[in-house]
Amino acid sequence: MGSATSEKLGINGGTPVLQRSDYLNWPVITDDDRRLINEVLDSGIVAGGSAPMVAALEKEWAEYIGTKHCLTTCSGTAALHMALAACGVGPGDEIITSAFTFLASASCALHQNAVPVFVDIDPRTFCMDPAQLEAAITERTKAIIPVHIQGLAADMDPILAIAKKHGLAVIEDACQAHGATYKGRKVGSMGEVGCFSLNNFKNMSGGEGGLFNTNDEALIEKGQLIRCFGDEVDEVSRRRVYNASILGYMYRNQELPAAHARAQLMHLDELNDIRIKNANHLSAELAKIPGIIPPYCPPECKHVYFMYNVNFDPEAAGVKADRRTFRVAVEKALYKEGVLVGQWQTMPVPAQDLFQSMLGYGSSRHPWAINEAKGVKYNYDVNQFPVAQKLCDTYTVVHGVHAPNGIELMDKIVAAFQKVFGQLDEVLKHADDEIYPGADG
Repeated sequence: MGSATSEKLGINGGTPVLQRSDYLNWPVITDDDRRLINEVLDSGIVAGGSAPMVAALEKEWAEYIGTKHCLTTCSGTAALHMALAACGVGPGDEIITSAFTFLASASCALHQNAVPVFVDIDPRTFCMDPAQLEAAITERTKAIIPVHIQGLAADMDPILAIAKKHGLAVIEDACQAHGATYKGRKVGSMGEVGCFSLNNFKNMSGGEGGLFNTNDEALIEKGQLIRCFGDEVDEVSRRRVYNASILGYMYRNQELPAAHARAQLMHLDELNDIRIKNANHLSAELAKIPGIIPPYCPPECKHVYFMYNVNFDPEAAGVKADRRTFRVAVEKALYKEGVLVGQWQTMPVPAQDLFQSMLGYGSSRHPWAINEAKGVKYNYDVNQFPVAQKLCDTYTVVHGVHAPNGIELMDKIVAAFQKVFGQLDEVLKHADDEIYPGADG
């Protein structure tokens, strides 16, 4: 698998290394999916508070994660919102989360009229940097949402210790990390609540949906109310009495997504093992190419590679270009070689317009206005998050590490990288070309 520096680049009209047909799709559908989905169709029960597939998924996922309880939800975002509401987060309270994550890790706070506060990330794991956490805590802080990013666990021990010291709830955003572990513990089992997504791109698909895990009896009871309009349930009949005791929502899941998710859970570990094998192979080969930094996994963690994230370093590659220009040029060249690449988040979350304008609920500036009226000033200047900003300048996601793809595809991806990095002077000439790399998944 030698360097193909003499081959004409795809960006110059040459033959691409890969074709779209080289990539196989996710999720992997098995006979278990078909069997369980047909069971739902044959039963005639497609939804309901005590629907059997939903109940079975809740039991099986709680057992897999190692928590006492689980509730299914309609999305990971709903699970996060439920977690904040169940933990008593309310108007004017602050939650702390990572500057590099998906929007919902922060916007869930707005749904409780609470204010998101951000901390920068660790430069190797891209998870919340625990060393910066304590400085962000105020008398208004009520919860911390560490994000297990792209399949890798956050550094939970110091986060949990800081939370305990200050009496804060820890809500794990594990929406991208099904089956990942930290020091032998599965993510989603360490905080007050663990939240997962069942979006079809995730390591465990339900099509759409979410999961809310906890060991706390009070939190599971509160979560049940919040999930279904705040309605009380009769203790004998287990039927809704249509008496809303608290503010709730319609966050229930349904039987067909639950059936799909149950089938996916049956194969989760083996499918994660394929991701890990593919990712490790890619990392070993790409690390040989100057200017490419493969993803880092601490030895105490099991990374399940929801996304395979590489960073580019122009200085190490021996070229003179600013880091963003270099990343964009390389992305375009790889895309033209048939590699499915593209950024997931293009900026730190606090740089998004929602937080720059602080107009969550229109011109009233709520929820920020609650504390601003008391003299508190909020500032989402992106310069406060230099590591997250640098990451957004330098990283791309290489798609396709999931099953049923295997080493053959990984080798083709490596060959494309070798071809591109063997002709970087030519690649940089196309930095301003109108090519828009990116791929779902």
